Amino acid sequence: MTILMPFLTSILAKGTNDMTEIKAYMYVLECADKTLYTGYTTDVERRLSTHNAGKGAKYTRARLPVKLLYQESFPSKQEAQSAEAYFKQKTRQQKLAYIKKHSKP
Repeated sequence: MTILMPFLTSILAKGTNDMTEIKAYMYVLECADKTLYTGYTTDVERRLSTHNAGKGAKYTRARLPVKLLYQESFPSKQEAQSAEAYFKQKTRQQKLAYIKKHSKP
């Protein structure tokens, strides 16, 4: 079952695991109330710490603690932002299916 439009698939296909090329990430958090939060950053661990310190997005501050469910790397901030914007349009079910399909065991 294809859950994502070709735009996001093409953006995400550009992701890389080569640490020398990574400039930005799209990430998905699960909040304490089981809702999902999607964002982008250049440093996932730092951003996760910021969220859990109550200094992140207003949305996550009211739903602590948060845990990292997924991250995808991109060669540019613009590509990570585009993927984030498109991913946010998907339903919760579509997001979880994508995460399950693309997460490493």
